[in-house]
Amino acid sequence: GPKVVSQELSAVLLEEVEAVLRRRPIIWDNLYANDYDCRRVFLGPYMGRAPGLMSRLHGLLLNPNCELQANFIPIHTLGTWFQSELGTCAHPDHAGMEAVEALGESQGAQDGSYSPQEALELALRDWVAEINQQALEPGR
Repeated sequence: GPKVVSQELSAVLLEEVEAVLRRRPIIWDNLYANDYDCRRVFLGPYMGRAPGLMSRLHGLLLNPNCELQANFIPIHTLGTWFQSELGTCAHPDHAGMEAVEALGESQGAQDGSYSPQEALELALRDWVAEINQQALEPGR
């Protein structure tokens, strides 16, 4: 993006980058990175990325938080965003499929478009399940 930590990326911006590089760019997304300021921890959903960006990219990487567990929501919601970019809201064997079905009443879950709020709700449900599972396993 135009900055090291760009709040938004658009197809127009990526077209400009592609014209300069003469190829589709690979984005190393610093949206959730906190290695430059460890007092900040980002726990929100993947957002600020326009729909339809994947067709303009050769790849997308996410620079995570330094704190391992704090990455669950950003990485989970990136996965939901990516699945919506492929035209589906969830893969059938996805661990949060029951949450997708629970959110099925909403327009975003039905038409494959990405909703940061819905993605956050899915991630939180899966994160709580993961935390509960870890609590039940001795020695973890």
